Amino acid sequence: MTDGLVTYSRTSLTAEHLERSDRAHAALTDAVRALCDAQLRTEVDLDEVDRATSAVEAVTARLLQTARDGSFGIELGHDGGAREHGNAVLGLRNPLAVAIGEHAMVWDERGATATLELGAVYEGPPGCVHGGVIALVLDQLFTEAAAAVGKLGMTARLTVSYRRPTPLGRVTVDAWLEELDGLKRVMRATCRDAEGTVTAEAEALLILPRWLESSDAIWPKRPPLAASPSGRDSAIPK
Repeated sequence: MTDGLVTYSRTSLTAEHLERSDRAHAALTDAVRALCDAQLRTEVDLDEVDRATSAVEAVTARLLQTARDGSFGIELGHDGGAREHGNAVLGLRNPLAVAIGEHAMVWDERGATATLELGAVYEGPPGCVHGGVIALVLDQLFTEAAAAVGKLGMTARLTVSYRRPTPLGRVTVDAWLEELDGLKRVMRATCRDAEGTVTAEAEALLILPRWLESSDAIWPKRPPLAASPSGRDSAIPK
């Protein structure tokens, strides 16, 4: 199905098979994520590197025996929840995604937040997170925050002010709706290091496309979250 620039499909698997599939692919993704870190930091001898390369190539060939064409896209589960498993920030099957599992982005009545672990594969300046990675995470967080408060939008402009280097390790990001003007949403966010020091601030302009506003199609949304402190379910269709 296609609405505007957004293409999605509904899963053809049963709920039981889908749950099993997610467990299996999540485990594979975790293993590949660990492999990426090990490959970056290893100091084994070069003969062992050659043997590891051959082993990885063999596994890659096995996985590609049956594979989808192109990207994962957006798939809708049985509850209407968006399964964005290829997403660069929160995709369950993307080994570089950081906002997954216990580090997932959390919605509340104000916006969205996440506490991430950004390790060696996300390095820019020595020992610090690459600024582009921070911008990538904040871009996703802005759309999550807008969806959380029921003001869907797509990023039209993103400005990041880097206050100081962000050390690798635990990073907390927080985003909220600052201003609403018709179809325009002005969003703000902060990035803090493990000590709670603000290392970056950002502002974004999100716009709700008119084709989406006028569409009667089912817009992909995330599964319902736990009720907010006020007792109101904080899940808003995205």
